Amino acid sequence: MLVEKGLVDPAALDALIDTYEHKVGPRNGARVVARAWVDPAYKRRLLADATSAIAELGYGGAQGEHMLALENTPQVHNLVVCTLCSCYPWSVLGLPPAWYKSAPYRSRAVIDPRGVLRDFGLEIAEDVEVRVWDSTAELRYLVLPERPAGAEEMSEDQLAALVTRDAMVGVAKVSPPA
Repeated sequence: MLVEKGLVDPAALDALIDTYEHKVGPRNGARVVARAWVDPAYKRRLLADATSAIAELGYGGAQGEHMLALENTPQVHNLVVCTLCSCYPWSVLGLPPAWYKSAPYRSRAVIDPRGVLRDFGLEIAEDVEVRVWDSTAELRYLVLPERPAGAEEMSEDQLAALVTRDAMVGVAKVSPPA
């Protein structure tokens, strides 16, 4: 409608969408995760002050000013949701997926997180604690997924290629290398 009324240049809109879909996407977050996997000092900084650690790699700005990194471990699995709207760290994860903004995901993630994870094809063992984090306009989250087995010898770039947006929201795990 804004384009039809001449208020927005379609080329500018296309460039913005292209940036978030193809240049930013989840690539920035994947690079953050991969760095944390290969650099223990960076991982400590990320878990202590995610906003600053993410900014070290040149990422930040709108929708990513105040970040908290949540580490998945064999004992704890983290899941991010925004129950009020769709607060999401665009500068790190790119455009939010449609399901993240949907009312069923937003309500069920809190009421039945294991059921939601099963819907995404992720079965979490009963002895693993599932923690649900409610993103807000003041604080957004990045899940630091577990490094998959078989990825010990991979380079940072190779590791980043394994990391998905869904793993950084907590609805998936990072698959081992093929």
